[in-house]
Amino acid sequence: MPDFNLTLLDLLLILFYFALVLYIGIRVGAKNDGGTEDYFLAGRSMLWPFVGISLFASNISSTTLIGLSGDAYATGISVFNYEWMASVVLVFFAIFFLPLYLRSKVYTMPEFLERRFDARSRYYFSGLTLVGNILIDTAGALYAGGILLKLIFPEIPMWQSIMVLALLAGAYTIIGGLKAVIYTDAIQTVLILAGAIAVSVLAYQKIGSWDSVTAVTPDSMLSLVRPANDATMPWTGLLFGVPILGFYFWCTNQFMVQRVLSAKNSQHGRYGVLFAALLKLPVLFIMVLPGTMARVLYPDLPNPDMVYPTLLFDLLPIGVLGLVVAGTLAALMSSIDSTLNSASTLVTMDFVKKARPQLSDHKLMWVGRFTAFVFMVLAAAWAPYIESFGSLFKYLQTVLAYVAPPVVAVFIVGVFWRKATAMAAFSTFMVGLLASLWLLISPIQVHFLHVAALLFVICLLTMWLVSLITVARNSDEIADYIWTAQGYYEESLELATLRWYQNYRVLSVLLLFLTTSLVVWWW
Repeated sequence: MPDFNLTLLDLLLILFYFALVLYIGIRVGAKNDGGTEDYFLAGRSMLWPFVGISLFASNISSTTLIGLSGDAYATGISVFNYEWMASVVLVFFAIFFLPLYLRSKVYTMPEFLERRFDARSRYYFSGLTLVGNILIDTAGALYAGGILLKLIFPEIPMWQSIMVLALLAGAYTIIGGLKAVIYTDAIQTVLILAGAIAVSVLAYQKIGSWDSVTAVTPDSMLSLVRPANDATMPWTGLLFGVPILGFYFWCTNQFMVQRVLSAKNSQHGRYGVLFAALLKLPVLFIMVLPGTMARVLYPDLPNPDMVYPTLLFDLLPIGVLGLVVAGTLAALMSSIDSTLNSASTLVTMDFVKKARPQLSDHKLMWVGRFTAFVFMVLAAAWAPYIESFGSLFKYLQTVLAYVAPPVVAVFIVGVFWRKATAMAAFSTFMVGLLASLWLLISPIQVHFLHVAALLFVICLLTMWLVSLITVARNSDEIADYIWTAQGYYEESLELATLRWYQNYRVLSVLLLFLTTSLVVWWW
């Protein structure tokens, strides 16, 4: 086992990084004079590289860095299925949902549901998203950072490390808003990728050859597609469960979609989404396979979540270690800043502004800052309890399996079927909640991916049946929130005037080809 200590040079590099992002946050925050749109949505002015990088950085957080390598170490590379499936989901998002979101000029996803259905769905989904932001996203990221700092400073209790990280990450988010989040994400992505690549190369050099991996790793652990009775990722769960979790995360989750809402226009939004999807594909080689290689280097680790920190401290030289640890903490901060900003947006725009419409933009911005601070404290208080779930990645995906299906059903049916009613949407949320609670406490053991698929079917049936017996809203009122073939045809005429590399549909096909090739190769 490596010596989990940092030299003075490493510590200075980490401190320099934190000082830099705090400076950027404060500098950007001082320029937030455009009101709520500037603070919460970066003035809707972001270009596609920043949109894509911020999406990627917010997703590839410390929870993912630690979770992917840990799961690959314990169960195999099938954990990468969540990553390549994201590319497929993002293509779907770019084609069907993104233009509706941007055209509607909404601040939040619950606001979109209110415009499509009614206020009941908005408030329920907003409350659900807030709980998810605290218990799943922010707390998970803080726990991952706490693991790393516990190795470096074992004498400091984990809860204290988590609280310090929360304060540091929350500071520039509270001050600077989404624009500060996106700009710092760009810096963090460079560090994240550089660190992951360095670890991958050095790990491979140390094991000598891929034969060393295959000698200690069963063939099933080196395959993406597993049998239907597989305990980790059955192919039935991959086919019917993973897309549901992916759609929820990328297409309805406020802290991810908020980056897309900041795009300058639909074209920049789509390019950004596809860029993020492209960045997901190399994750197999720089974040998943190092966990598999760690089976050769450290065969007896007691906790899979220790794999990535162990790789860092064992393989990286002085100086480089400091930069990469900074990158790992950068990933943590990228996730926290995203969730805190989205949570403050939800509270401010879905609750406070609705209840107190007379408040000025300046006061609403301060409400958002105060809310971000409160959620930061709550997430830090919950994070230490995640350790009891065994695996960080298992915790994240299992919770999502019970939360996502009703939301996915309401969004998909609502966008593609104009006869879906407001009562059906709210009923689906209630039925989904009750069914989730029943499955959660039921003695019947069902794989969490199968749970997601079962709940989704129940929710689809609820949407359909209740819509048949209730009255839908006037078509003119919801026209802007429904996908139509006519709109798709009109867009085709516009795209015909562009060069092939400017046509997002052509780029989408190329991206799907790359994704398919990768999956077939590692089948």
